[in-house]
Amino acid sequence: MSRTQLALNVDNVEEAVAFYSKFFNTAPAKLKPGYANFAIAEPPLKLVLIENPGSGGTLNHLGVEVESSEKVHAEIARLSGEGLITEEEIGTTCCFATQDKVWVTGPAGEKWEVYTVLADSDTFGRSPGHLDAKPEGATCCGTSAAPEVRSGRG
Repeated sequence: MSRTQLALNVDNVEEAVAFYSKFFNTAPAKLKPGYANFAIAEPPLKLVLIENPGSGGTLNHLGVEVESSEKVHAEIARLSGEGLITEEEIGTTCCFATQDKVWVTGPAGEKWEVYTVLADSDTFGRSPGHLDAKPEGATCCGTSAAPEVRSGRG
């Protein structure tokens, strides 16, 4: 099963969790300091909340969660074949999970990821300015670009 992901910046994750728990009538699937995600069955949606004070209510990124690494790699080949520039992150830690993913950027600069979760993680990942200490220049959730970049045009 695939489902669309919507990642939102929120000013206060506890307030956002209270609201979205009521709105979607479900509890978060994962709740960590400054982070929560909901695996909503109806409508099929992965809602991710990333605490980012001062940016609340804005889009962080969009995505499609798929069930396997094979599907991620098939999307890498398909997107490259369509001439899109892909940013691949294989075996990366992001959003309290180890993932395989590929990023593309839409015409207005919106970041989309196609990803699969390989395992849970106790750390958020490598996102500048987040709650965990991270190496300078490292990324998570498409907030800055350091992954391998490939052009679909050969």
